Amino acid sequence: MTKIFKTNLSKIVTLIAVSIILTVLFLFIGVKESNIGFFLPRRVTKLVAFLLISFTTAYSATSFQTITNNNILTPSVMGLDSLYLFIQTVIVFFFGSKTLTMMTGTSNYFISIGIMILSSLGLFSLLFKKKGRTVYFLLLTGMIFGSFFSGLSTFMQVLLDPNEFTLLQGKMFASFSSINSSLLLISIIIVVVISLALIGDFRKLDVLSLGKDQAINLGINYKKIVLKNLIIIAIFTSVSTALVGPVAFLSIIITSLSRHLFQTYKHGVRVVGAALISFVFLIVAVLLVERIFNFSTTPSVIINLIGGIYFIYLILKEGKK
Repeated sequence: MTKIFKTNLSKIVTLIAVSIILTVLFLFIGVKESNIGFFLPRRVTKLVAFLLISFTTAYSATSFQTITNNNILTPSVMGLDSLYLFIQTVIVFFFGSKTLTMMTGTSNYFISIGIMILSSLGLFSLLFKKKGRTVYFLLLTGMIFGSFFSGLSTFMQVLLDPNEFTLLQGKMFASFSSINSSLLLISIIIVVVISLALIGDFRKLDVLSLGKDQAINLGINYKKIVLKNLIIIAIFTSVSTALVGPVAFLSIIITSLSRHLFQTYKHGVRVVGAALISFVFLIVAVLLVERIFNFSTTPSVIINLIGGIYFIYLILKEGKK
């Protein structure tokens, strides 16, 4: 046990060191005395957003895989990404180009979060309303609604004016180029407050990873801990999606890498490891877009490309097992 602890600790320290090096590069590369006042505050805002997205994604994906007892599924199967895109499409479809301010302001942020959280609570009520329903009922229902919202969004997008579709296109992919600092502050407050409810849950998730029956036999209130974490997952996913846009494949990459890198059942270690991996991954993706591709693509394209390939690899690997 001591050897495993030391190994995991050394890996976390290594990830922290890599994160610090990348942070310094990201903050000061290309910065001069004449432009430091312009670039530095904006880059600090991006880094804070990276940290926020990394933590919310790491916790949501890791706990979701524990609850579903599946190493491939992520919170995106609940359809929140499709619902977010549907909300943005409806706003542009009915209000047109007049929504430019609304699309980037606090009103859109709170509307998106509110609808996504209420929809998630509706799904959870269906899950726990009747006995005998499992988490897989939630996944199936979420996938059906996700496909439904995705189809509606596509239909409405076809009818949009090209200029209005261009406005909507900025919300269809995750963007880290222009993060609203006021929305970031609101997101930090929400995440910090909700995180206080996580104190003590990591050990319960450790037990829950043994399976439903074993967790109940060991004294875990299965229904309570699952419902609580599903609500937190919905809030975290909604906040991160409303802040920067959908980043569906990021969660599958970081949770899988964290699980293979840290050979432990302890969720505290795995969440911290996944958050650090996510932070490194986001910085590298943004640096590639800004320094190599000269803004000809977006970080979400790189993330989805790598994540999609890795997802196919995981499916093939599980299929062989």
